[in-house]
Amino acid sequence: MYLLTLFHSYFNNMYKFNTPTLTVRNFKIFKGMIEPAQQSEIVNNLREVVRQAPMFSPITPSGYKMTVKMTSAGKYGWYSDVSGYRYVDCHPGGKPWPNIPPLILGLWRKLISDTRDPDCCLVNYYQDGAKMGLHQDKDEADFKWPVLSISLGDDALFRIGNIERTGKTESVWLNSGDVVIMGESARLAHHGIDRIKTGTSRLLDKGGRINLTLRVVDA
Repeated sequence: MYLLTLFHSYFNNMYKFNTPTLTVRNFKIFKGMIEPAQQSEIVNNLREVVRQAPMFSPITPSGYKMTVKMTSAGKYGWYSDVSGYRYVDCHPGGKPWPNIPPLILGLWRKLISDTRDPDCCLVNYYQDGAKMGLHQDKDEADFKWPVLSISLGDDALFRIGNIERTGKTESVWLNSGDVVIMGESARLAHHGIDRIKTGTSRLLDKGGRINLTLRVVDA
């Protein structure tokens, strides 16, 4: 019982829990939620994830190589090739995906659910010049579960659109330690990363930005 109490106390102190700093089209944005020391600890955990499941650049269904490098942790990993976008149960190298680090799971359990863990933690790495076009996260079986996004490293210009691909968009800068909840009307809204502001963070040894997105895949 003492260890369980200590565990919950650690996570309560690790993150700043409050109402969203701002809400844009129902994207709930928590600025600076993760303290710098915990950001470094998460990055150290991710190094082990990458050791077990090396990063790769997927091919889009149209045959283009994505500028973002990625890997995953959890029951499933997100994957793309000329056959389409989908979740798969093993890394392209053939091994199962590593487990989602407890520090990352702790944030999901505090903000989203302590009874249903995510099936996938997608790890995207943006270097200078990398971007992510407007897209929907719609490969999951049940959209009632939000997507939880964590930003680490260099600042990124995050663009928020509509359920339809067309129409006006709004943009906001995401900084290291920011957390975004994409649920309810934001769950299927188009969103993307227009650019990375290189050198705005010293968190990563080689610079760049890591974005973690936690998703429930199975219904």
